[in-house]
Amino acid sequence: MPSSPQQPTTVAESAPRPRRVGILVHPTRNLDEPLRLLREWTQQRGIDVVQIGAPYPQRPVAAEGDPADCDLIVSIGGDGTTLAALRAGAVADRPVLGIACGSLGALANVSVPDAPRALERFTRGEWHPRSFPALSIARADGDTLFALNDLSVVRGGGGQVRLTALVDGTLFARMAGDGAVVSTPIGTSGYAISAGGPLFLPQVDGFVLTPLPHHGGFAPPLVIGSVSELVIDVAGGFAGARVEVDGQVAGVGEGALTITFRPAIVTQVSFDDQEPLLAGLRRRQILLDSPRLLAESGRDLFTRHAET
Repeated sequence: MPSSPQQPTTVAESAPRPRRVGILVHPTRNLDEPLRLLREWTQQRGIDVVQIGAPYPQRPVAAEGDPADCDLIVSIGGDGTTLAALRAGAVADRPVLGIACGSLGALANVSVPDAPRALERFTRGEWHPRSFPALSIARADGDTLFALNDLSVVRGGGGQVRLTALVDGTLFARMAGDGAVVSTPIGTSGYAISAGGPLFLPQVDGFVLTPLPHHGGFAPPLVIGSVSELVIDVAGGFAGARVEVDGQVAGVGEGALTITFRPAIVTQVSFDDQEPLLAGLRRRQILLDSPRLLAESGRDLFTRHAET
């Protein structure tokens, strides 16, 4: 995924003022304040607001609309809501702006108080296009899927799922256990690192296969180049296997899955004064320092206060 440029994009500067904004909202969080700010901003400028569909039940906040008829898609919630908006933006080829309401993740990148300013900056073209790649997934039956965050193949219940993983036709490992997760660069900050996989920085082009707990053998997380092809052949135990795409169940997982890297499938609206990924993960305490170093820092701070 390419890194964000250092100057506002010139492509957006000549774009007309948005006529319609599509929104997705979190199903349970209190959204009264961000919705109020969004409505005030759009009403003052004569901009229509519609609500676009999501793979989960939403709280109705506006008339239903088609994302292809919108000039901007806005998510209000956490990273799951933003991910749903990015998927809609990828299909409709529309930019996405994520307003964070209590999010612990890395995708919703605008705070609630800053939402009107962010929307105004978008209309003036003072924003950076942050491109997200995806995983293209071809099933043995000819069906195709795409994942912006990750693809998970997991056991359907009791027993084990059996996976055979090949990269460019070369066998990597055969695993019997809970399954595996395949992640894009942005997806590595979620399921992948919780399973012991690596964390990718945004500018890295490639994807990673992270095995979940399995019975014996040795198969470390595998970083795969953007031009390579990963094939996972899936055989479920007595309870079968299932496929999850971006956290949503996408059916049973029997048979071969062919996975390739797709660069720049969707654009997120970002700004040059937003914090870097690593800073955000540390602030949210997803990345934590060694307890020994934290204890030493605490003693140093206590000493400095005692001396003053």
